[in-house]
Amino acid sequence: MKLPGHDAMARHADEHLVTSRIRLPRRIIDRPLRQVGKRLVMAMLVLASTVFIVYVDNTGYHDNSDDHVDFLDAVYYATVTLSTTGYGDIVPYSDTARLINVLLVTPLRVLFLIILVGTTLEVLTERTREEWRLNRWRAQLREHTVIVGFGTKGRSAMQTLAATGLKKEQVVIVDPSAKVIEAANAEGFVGVLGDATRSDVLLRAELQKARQIVIATQRDDTAVLVTLTARQLNRGAKIVAAVREEENAPLLRQSGADAVITSASAAGRLLGLSVLSPTAGTVMEDLIQQGSGLDLIERPVIKAEVGRSVRETDDLVVSVLRGHRLLGYDDPAASPLQLTDRLIAIVRASPEDEGTPARPTFG
Repeated sequence: MKLPGHDAMARHADEHLVTSRIRLPRRIIDRPLRQVGKRLVMAMLVLASTVFIVYVDNTGYHDNSDDHVDFLDAVYYATVTLSTTGYGDIVPYSDTARLINVLLVTPLRVLFLIILVGTTLEVLTERTREEWRLNRWRAQLREHTVIVGFGTKGRSAMQTLAATGLKKEQVVIVDPSAKVIEAANAEGFVGVLGDATRSDVLLRAELQKARQIVIATQRDDTAVLVTLTARQLNRGAKIVAAVREEENAPLLRQSGADAVITSASAAGRLLGLSVLSPTAGTVMEDLIQQGSGLDLIERPVIKAEVGRSVRETDDLVVSVLRGHRLLGYDDPAASPLQLTDRLIAIVRASPEDEGTPARPTFG
């Protein structure tokens, strides 16, 4: 077994540690700087309105320096008035100017202060709100799915799981790329930014409470380290991992993976099958694509099927899972069926909802 570049990867991880961070999907699309920019524009509009009101009635104001209020004086008066500084060198003395200050300038001053205070409170309370959302998310999260690596393999796995009825709220994406996590957030997933080989990153994804874990990293050595760490944190979760090289599959199983998919070999076998029979290749593609045409599912044996043979079931059963033994449909030991058995069967996707298979894939 060979894990290329393990030492180099360890040095790289030490030198370039990515601070793990949980990112929840946001309903507000605007970024903080954009929100501040909007508030600044609103404040400038209030200031401009005040300058206009004062300058239109500039004869009703008295300036202690030259007894004349020009445009610059109007800007100065509006600024010190809205900011509640009020030096008193320019004052309204006519009844009209004083009435306008009461009815217009004072409400504008209050609005200006609300904008400034609102911006400050927005900045100060952002972290508090985020912590509250995280604590609420942690408290509600149970029996969820953790997907490590949200590239092509991770996304395809997620699409298949979604076709079985898995909700986005029950999925946590872990990836070291900030852009990938941002894309996952945009799609409605919770993302954890960080190196999944580190236990603190997986703990942020609440992996210890997860029901199933999908490991779809780009490197085989990374997949091994993630599997080891994940199995230490959660002894009961189902772990499915993907590797590029078939020679690394045994090590993944020894590390704690329940199932290992060799992506390169699987793709090669499908290519070979398609060469021999393009139609057979199409059928296989349909079987592994949940929610359309035919679906390959795993389901429990129902009471009505107990004691019957495999061929007497309503579905096309291809294998029987009895304990830790996988029995073929033609294996004499597979019949009669027992209540504790699980069947691997081919069924037609639900005609009512093509995104949901006829029977659940999880027991």
